[in-house]
Amino acid sequence: MGHSWGGAAAIAAAAEATGVRAVATIGAPADPSHVERQYDAVVDRVLGEGSHEWFVGGRTLVLKRAFVEDVRRARLRDRIRDLDLPLLVLHSPTDNTVDIDNAGEIFNEARHPRSFVSLEGADHLLTARGQAQRAAHIISAWADQYIHGSRS
Repeated sequence: MGHSWGGAAAIAAAAEATGVRAVATIGAPADPSHVERQYDAVVDRVLGEGSHEWFVGGRTLVLKRAFVEDVRRARLRDRIRDLDLPLLVLHSPTDNTVDIDNAGEIFNEARHPRSFVSLEGADHLLTARGQAQRAAHIISAWADQYIHGSRS
């Protein structure tokens, strides 16, 4: 499971990770360079210095060069097409960081089983009261069949 760039990373890593039974994304870009453009100054510092602390969503995160380089190399559209796992795409039509068209592109590239949930009323970071919990409940209910059921 991953959010934003982490959603792209989850898709990219899923094929190589053992034991993964399903993948869920929230607000993920179909082309990770889209998110990178939102944070050009941060990415420039990460690439120059190896890592950079970044304050986002009320938290300080550390973005590392290896992560940026891995996401750039991922060829995400190919990974989505080749993903042989159930995929849940959650995205908000009011996400001003990663446009909802990205969710449509991811969903259209993916094979079945695939599901899409619109998180109407949410922003990119799910900061409004109850939005993160709502997404967690949706993911939990969707993933239960893959985690506790048998995979054919």
